[in-house]
Amino acid sequence: MPEFPHDDTTTNPFAAEPQDRLDANPRRAIVTGADSGIGRATAVALAAAGVDVALTWHSDETGAQETADEVRTHGARAVVARLDVTDIPACGDVVDGLIDELGGLDVFVNNAGAGLQTPFLDVALDEWNRVLDTDLTGPFVCLQRAARAMVAAGRGGRLIAVTSVHEHQPMVGASAYDAAKHGLGGLMKNLALELGHHGISAVSVAPGEIATPMTGQTDTDPRTEDRPGIPLGRPGDAREVAALIAFLASPEAAYISGASVVIDGGMLQMGPQAGAAVDTHDWRTL
Repeated sequence: MPEFPHDDTTTNPFAAEPQDRLDANPRRAIVTGADSGIGRATAVALAAAGVDVALTWHSDETGAQETADEVRTHGARAVVARLDVTDIPACGDVVDGLIDELGGLDVFVNNAGAGLQTPFLDVALDEWNRVLDTDLTGPFVCLQRAARAMVAAGRGGRLIAVTSVHEHQPMVGASAYDAAKHGLGGLMKNLALELGHHGISAVSVAPGEIATPMTGQTDTDPRTEDRPGIPLGRPGDAREVAALIAFLASPEAAYISGASVVIDGGMLQMGPQAGAAVDTHDWRTL
């Protein structure tokens, strides 16, 4: 049986240091869109793991302060700032400021996003640009600033983007959203290629339907919701997504990069099955 070669950093210019940078416990994170839903749950999950968190909000400052209060109950530091990812490139300056306030950055979670339910033929250019700026161009600027700080610090780091199952499969009426999420997923794969030798991993998390304010399910227990089209029969809980993100930020996930991790209760597997069950053309319209 062949043996794995011994670690020899003299033969590999990109080999990790004896104390692998990616194996270090993260200490400082930024989570965008953390005033509610997946962002709030993620900030709290990271805090519970001993990580100081800078969290951002766009329109709900009260919600962000409530998230910060919950973060602090875990003994972690919380920093709060307003972030408008459509304000380009100023959104990157907000990220730079948060990194300075935290004293560095180990994990960046791009969670802020927006959707659009409009048939393709009716999408106005300004609507298209708003979704692309929110879900792709703004995240590009923020991820770039985070990555630059990680490279300069030389400690490695984790870049995690919350995309969607629609990074992988489209949905009628969501052309702009689908295009943006496909693009963000592709960007994360590129970051994995380009930044790996700096000890920086890049991963997408692709949720299906999650019970959050964004899906009109504020304070809803997803286990009380019936979803025949999802194999597990219910929407997901934001805390389930947060647990996945916290794992991806942990030392145990050090070798995961360039992947898109789907968390959807099996929804994507229903594509052919659902197609076979459809007996009308109603799905062609909103």
